[in-house]
Amino acid sequence: MTGPPGGTYERNDGHLIKVLEVLDQGEAFLGRTSNGSIARFSVGSVAAINRGDVIFFSDRGWEIAPRSAWPELPEVAIVRRILEDGVLIEVGSSIRLLPGKPTIQVSAGNTVQFNDVDGITRILHDSPVRYRDSGVDDDGLNEYLVQLEEDGPGFDSFGGYHHVRDRAVELIETQLKNRDRLRDIGARQMKGVIFSGPPGTGKTHLARIIARESGAAFFLVSGPSIVSKWVGDSEETLRRIFEAASSEDRAIIFFDEIDSIAERRTSDSHEASKRVVAQLLTLLDGFDQKSSNVVVIAATNRISDIDDALLRPGRFDWEISFDLPTAQDRHEILEASARNLATLDDLPIAEVAALTDGWSAARLNSIWTEASLVAAGDNRSSISGEDLALAFERVASRPSRTSKQAEVSHVN
Repeated sequence: MTGPPGGTYERNDGHLIKVLEVLDQGEAFLGRTSNGSIARFSVGSVAAINRGDVIFFSDRGWEIAPRSAWPELPEVAIVRRILEDGVLIEVGSSIRLLPGKPTIQVSAGNTVQFNDVDGITRILHDSPVRYRDSGVDDDGLNEYLVQLEEDGPGFDSFGGYHHVRDRAVELIETQLKNRDRLRDIGARQMKGVIFSGPPGTGKTHLARIIARESGAAFFLVSGPSIVSKWVGDSEETLRRIFEAASSEDRAIIFFDEIDSIAERRTSDSHEASKRVVAQLLTLLDGFDQKSSNVVVIAATNRISDIDDALLRPGRFDWEISFDLPTAQDRHEILEASARNLATLDDLPIAEVAALTDGWSAARLNSIWTEASLVAAGDNRSSISGEDLALAFERVASRPSRTSKQAEVSHVN
């Protein structure tokens, strides 16, 4: 193969070569062949070759080919840090350094297209986009933002637990509706509330009521739903949820089963678990105490397993305990559930309330489900006292569960 005047070739098997670096003031270059090998090529000094050019060798010599002729699929990465001498990018589960200043302006968190020769060539998205089993991008936040119906259940649907409801009303009035008055006073706003108690006692139900009554955006986060096997992904999801909530006029972030992501840290704890707890602490501490429009509510039936750092004042300031309902609570829970049902007047609610000591609100509500099935099965459109009595017997005959066991909940 012959080359241009004054040029010699160290490879003569005709193919495309990508210029990686220009050497010897343009008389040679370091290039990558289409099969992936890298070699030094001498071309003399008669042509202007630039980094990134595609050279085509043939039996007639060489020529500069269109860059689009190079068979290279661009890679996608997330910008992690902008350094003085390069850019740190996240590619899959690894971190790489792209040396040199990028030719386009990028920011940490951008999803970008790049290649080894040209560096970053295009911004694909302003925020991180990952292949993840439980990651979240802008659209993925819809998974956590729950649209509450304006005419949905209110406090009248939450029977019993007067001390719990009173605290919930106080939370709405002081922390969400009248936060401007707190600012005028100069008081520190409360950041978080934790609901503790056995399963089925209405913790999630009350959180929804608080959000609806206060007109707050409601972000529902099930603890296991944000746990990811990918390093850093759970923390990123938490950060994005808090960021989205902060953009609302007022918002509630509700963590259901928070013990699954914020367990007490010990020397035996997994490193990923420690990072999630640390991220949650950072986000809670990052609230602007004078202008915060976000209240974090969490629920757990294992309060002793929660990391102590989360429970101190300034993070989860209140703990509201949902004990198993008293006889009066049970009576009110049964009455509240009956308001939306077609019933007759001869309902033995007081008798059922007296016989259900130790039952959760969820188990009490299941009596009405059974009673509805009995009435419908008998081709009737309303529940009678006999239906309620038979339903109680059915539910009572089921194997009971302790408060430490998971209970199917019609409320939570």
